[in-house]
Amino acid sequence: MGRNIIETLMGALVIFVAVTFIFISYKSGNVSSPINNSYKLTAKFREVGSITIGSDVRVGGIKIGSVSNQSLDPKTYMAMLELSIKDTISLPKDTTAAIVGDGLLGGKYLALQPGGDEVLLKNGDEIKYTQDAVNIEQLIGKFAFGSVSKGGDKGGEASNSTDKK
Repeated sequence: MGRNIIETLMGALVIFVAVTFIFISYKSGNVSSPINNSYKLTAKFREVGSITIGSDVRVGGIKIGSVSNQSLDPKTYMAMLELSIKDTISLPKDTTAAIVGDGLLGGKYLALQPGGDEVLLKNGDEIKYTQDAVNIEQLIGKFAFGSVSKGGDKGGEASNSTDKK
């Protein structure tokens, strides 16, 4: 009889751990419900990094929307992001969009910086001023392997000689 109780408790513990794992996975994943009462904006980037559908759109660190679609412009080969923005948020026409990271190891999100224009963006408008994602791997590679030559155009050798006549 004591063995049945231990087996039952162990089974309950396994189920509890599994449910906890699923809950944490769901919360840490980029799973979010679509924003009701929103309007659509688009923005074009040369590089979007790890931005995906469902990534946050923030102003001043506060989530105001999410990325609702990604596509490639067949003429310019630029990445086009469609943003769903809460309709309670009005953004000026000269708003800028930048893809930034949430810390060194955190995920990426789209940060909007409202401008000072009195004309506001409306449904279907495009954010004209964008800043691409920074590729950390490329920056580290340039730094580590020295793709920038040192000492001008002397093949990396610094010249300290002075001409004496």
